[in-house]
Amino acid sequence: MLVEALERHGVRCHSLDPSPDLPDMCFTRDIGVATPWGMTALNPAMSHRRGEVDALLETCAEWNIPVRQITRGTIEGGDVCVAREGLLIVGMSGERSCAAGAKEFAAPFRAAGWDVLLCTFHADHLHLDTIFCLVDKDEAIGCIELLDPTFVEAINEQDIEIIPMPTALSSSLGCNILSLGERRILTSAADTLVTTTLRKAGYSVEQIDISQFAACGGGIHCLTQPLRRIPA
Repeated sequence: MLVEALERHGVRCHSLDPSPDLPDMCFTRDIGVATPWGMTALNPAMSHRRGEVDALLETCAEWNIPVRQITRGTIEGGDVCVAREGLLIVGMSGERSCAAGAKEFAAPFRAAGWDVLLCTFHADHLHLDTIFCLVDKDEAIGCIELLDPTFVEAINEQDIEIIPMPTALSSSLGCNILSLGERRILTSAADTLVTTTLRKAGYSVEQIDISQFAACGGGIHCLTQPLRRIPA
């Protein structure tokens, strides 16, 4: 259903070949990030996920996609938000993504003059995209009580408005949505609050049943990985 919805919205979808030895492979967000300079293969904290990175590297080689690989520290894609041209956001719980990994990932962005915002949060929330997700280049949803006040202030200074959500959405993955641009959003069919709130704010929202994946701890954002980044 997710692939069908993406294709209806004009997204060209590619799939990695599944492997029984890689049970978390469906959560493609964590293993790589498309940057303005090509793909960056990340360094997951959980050792059983390293094979997913190898699969990504092999696929990128087949498709002639340039790849940079993170080797210092750990960093996962659920903690990375290439917010817009000139702004990178990186979350750090210290468990899945650490300071060393965030520093190495952010290096080319800093070198290019981008603003880099770091957000520390409690490891109970796994990744930043469970408590904060952009819905447009100047608007986001977030569990503000779970976000570092310094980060919230920095976001506001970037002229990004955070639509507040209750803390309970962290565990239910309600904030783990996918923005397709042009105010089009995909949310979980199990969610009502985020969907209703965004529709009232003028977004076109489509709900997708991902209950089997949510039971394993991942949402729509986790299940998708952009391969090409086009400047807005």
